[in-house]
Amino acid sequence: MSDKKRLFLVDAYALIFRGYYAFIKNPRINSKGIDTSAIMGFMNSLLDVIKRERPDHLAVCFDKGGSTDRIELFEDYKANRDETPEAIKVAVPYIQDILKAMHIPIMVKEGYEADDVIGTLSKQAEKEGYQTYMVTPDKDFAQLVTEHTFMYRPKSFGGGYEIWGIPEVQQKFEVERPEQVIDLLGMMGDSSDNIPGLPGVGEKTAKKFIQAYGSMENLLANTHELKGKMKEKVEANGELGLLSKKLARIMLDVPVTFDAKDFELNHPDIEAVKQIFQELEFRRLTENFLKTFAVETDGDPSATEPQKETGSEASSTQGPQNPKPKTATPAGAGQFSLFGETDDHPKGENSSVSAYTRLTIEGTSHFYQSITTPKALELFMSKLMLQSSVCFDTETTGLNPITAELVGIAFSWDTGKGFYIPFPENRAEAQELIERLRPFFESESIEKIGQNLKYDIKVLAKYRVTVKGKLFDTMLAHYLINPDMRHNMDVLAETYLNYTPISIETLIGKKGKNQLSMREVPLEKQTEYAVEDADITFQLKTHFQNELSAAHTQKLFDDIEIPLVHVLAAMELEGINLDKDFLMGLSAQLDKDIKVLESQIYNEAGEEFNIASPKQLGEILFDKLKLVDKPKKTKTGQYSTAEDVLSYLAKDHKIIQNILDYRGLAKLKSTYVDALPNQVETTTGRVHTDYMQTVAATGRLSSNNPNLQNIPIRTERGRQVRKAFIPRSAEYTLLSADYSQIELRIIAALSKEDTMIEAFKQGQDIHASTASKVFNVPLNEVTREQRSNAKTVNFGIIYGVSAFGLSNQTDLSRSESKDLIDTYYATYPKLKRFIAAQINFARDHGYVQTVLGRRRYLKDINSRNAVVRGAAERNAVNAPIQGSAADIIKIAMINIYKKLQDGQYKTKMLLQVHDELVFDVFKPELESIETLVRTEMENAYKLEVPLDVDLGIGDNWLEAH
Repeated sequence: MSDKKRLFLVDAYALIFRGYYAFIKNPRINSKGIDTSAIMGFMNSLLDVIKRERPDHLAVCFDKGGSTDRIELFEDYKANRDETPEAIKVAVPYIQDILKAMHIPIMVKEGYEADDVIGTLSKQAEKEGYQTYMVTPDKDFAQLVTEHTFMYRPKSFGGGYEIWGIPEVQQKFEVERPEQVIDLLGMMGDSSDNIPGLPGVGEKTAKKFIQAYGSMENLLANTHELKGKMKEKVEANGELGLLSKKLARIMLDVPVTFDAKDFELNHPDIEAVKQIFQELEFRRLTENFLKTFAVETDGDPSATEPQKETGSEASSTQGPQNPKPKTATPAGAGQFSLFGETDDHPKGENSSVSAYTRLTIEGTSHFYQSITTPKALELFMSKLMLQSSVCFDTETTGLNPITAELVGIAFSWDTGKGFYIPFPENRAEAQELIERLRPFFESESIEKIGQNLKYDIKVLAKYRVTVKGKLFDTMLAHYLINPDMRHNMDVLAETYLNYTPISIETLIGKKGKNQLSMREVPLEKQTEYAVEDADITFQLKTHFQNELSAAHTQKLFDDIEIPLVHVLAAMELEGINLDKDFLMGLSAQLDKDIKVLESQIYNEAGEEFNIASPKQLGEILFDKLKLVDKPKKTKTGQYSTAEDVLSYLAKDHKIIQNILDYRGLAKLKSTYVDALPNQVETTTGRVHTDYMQTVAATGRLSSNNPNLQNIPIRTERGRQVRKAFIPRSAEYTLLSADYSQIELRIIAALSKEDTMIEAFKQGQDIHASTASKVFNVPLNEVTREQRSNAKTVNFGIIYGVSAFGLSNQTDLSRSESKDLIDTYYATYPKLKRFIAAQINFARDHGYVQTVLGRRRYLKDINSRNAVVRGAAERNAVNAPIQGSAADIIKIAMINIYKKLQDGQYKTKMLLQVHDELVFDVFKPELESIETLVRTEMENAYKLEVPLDVDLGIGDNWLEAH
């Protein structure tokens, strides 16, 4: 063990950016709408270093104002850098507050970069006999490496660190001395810092020059030895090379001082740190922090007696020699088995973790047991039925619950342990086994926990098992807590438990003909995989239970999202009947129409070409026909033929309208007319869409496989597709129930706009009423065009329509559109005040909410970027409107479903498409069903404006709608 004291200097921004981009696909956004990714990533890395190395001295170094000296030398130094992401700007003050609470010195000097601060401090510390470790992924620091100064580099996101001493720098850069890295960077340049380097000299050439000449100056003194264009370029750009070397050199004379006493790693102010972490909602990170500094955590089952660890992931001939820090034994160690025998079953030590090194099953003590004998099953059931809350997870032969067969079911009700019951392939034997488990699933007193419980409910329904009792779905809970994140279990485990579950691909392989069925996986691996899922989901429930209350969404969870699971499961299992013969005929008609349009386009273009090719289409429209003077181009330099570009030109050019019509028909044919028959389930003869509760941040449901919510209805051909959806038999008819202008009614109620409210109460045509007021004409004299323009504004206001946008949607000029919008707001002043109030609320709180408290977080509402901020402001207005409409129809669905069950009706609810519900109605029940549906929908939620529902019946969906 080295006697030298060790100083760790942390490059703050390097680790902050690294943490931010580690979570870029799945940002961590708390209930206040703050993107905490950068803070979490940085703190995990910092605590990781402290736990691994227990440094004697430590400081964190920041940039401030950039490098004045370098910018004076070269005005374009770092000029190519993108603006710092908003989340990082928000993160830095929090990080500095945390560092202050941890009593860790923050080293920063106006006009200097952190590189220069670290370089200066490292040299000062080396003179005082310290070993210095520069914690940064930035390779530029290699120039500072000496016998006593090292780079402590985070590895790629797989985890761990590597230490670069002199041998490592010599090997990686092919230099004799670390300081030659300055010359290397000067020659090859650095695109990230906009250091130009020598033109034509890349990394390979620069290394050859270093080996041959040793320095930039020596290279320039011997250019006569070079040949051809390289000789010309180097001689012509010698001054640029010397400038680049100056820019690449880390400064060692920053006016900062290494004070050994100030830099000592002291015990932090625990309560101050906890308070900041509580504000940021860092529960797991709080545990990590407390363990790092050996703080007892009352009631935390994982804060047990610390264990010593051996070995280090940091590797170097000159690496730190201190033993690794103590960490706690993981939760679940020392569990008892089903049969009462004590069995720790350790799977490895719980090593230090960070944002990049996560726990896995191999490094966590657990006890997962398979139940394979009648006696074991009897013992299991006796314990299972004593529980008040149990997580279960089905393992099946496929992802389609309509056709999937049970392979096994996992159960967990205690952290770190669980049980797995494999199912026989024989259906009769499987049914016999599920009957043994029926008392649990149909118990009203045992809470059932799961991740995406709708899938499990649908699978069990095939075995005639109904899941009863209170439900807790972790996917739905997280959706309400943090709607903008992803909600799959792997992401949740990594985010909240710092744990990476077993990948399904490791068991059955990747998609393709060689992929195995879960039945083919050995029982031991099935057990580990399945019970881990149940165990992790059980642990997530504990986290989310508290967070639902903190986000004030517990009632929304209990009263709407959870009850809706049963409703959607029943709708999806029911499916809807499809007239495949009608679609075949429609497909043939579309073929003819597409060919006619194709012929017209070729005639107008004067030649045949691939209409589906953006490149060929762009050349025809803009090179050959020259339809516009300055056509818009894509990033790749091709002409843009996107929908919005062409739509703008369609009024003036027949060929473009024909192209848009061609695209519309081709998409309709391929996406729906030809695709829908292939999505009829062979076992039921019906189409079974899958409704997703956790996709749209507004709370709206989304439809998938097939998507029945996006069938075009604004064109005659699109509407024809709805004809293909028919009742189950001649004894049934389809009923469509559609909320009339629900979003306008909601915005009228929320804004308390008296004029609009009164129009709705009197049953007036709201668009005609609006036109009468804004155009100052009697109601009975409103023209069709005026009503149409008023309608566009009515709906456009919700989405923040501008004069430019309105002019594109109507025949009005931009100035006429502006006048219309101004008149509209003058007519409805309370509506304008409501919009301003929503935006101000969002700015102050970081979110807006629906009438039922569903939150939409708007992390960009205070962005300095006007375009980004404008989008957030529009969301601040329309999210509560859309979300409230979504909440109201969900309430109606729940209430209707319960009434249909209680009344033992044969009628079934089949589809939900935004503001519309579709029912398969048993004809003798039609009158009572119409009354039931209208009553429940119109009374789902009481607003100051009455809700109105349009009902229609027919032998197909189009006729009913």
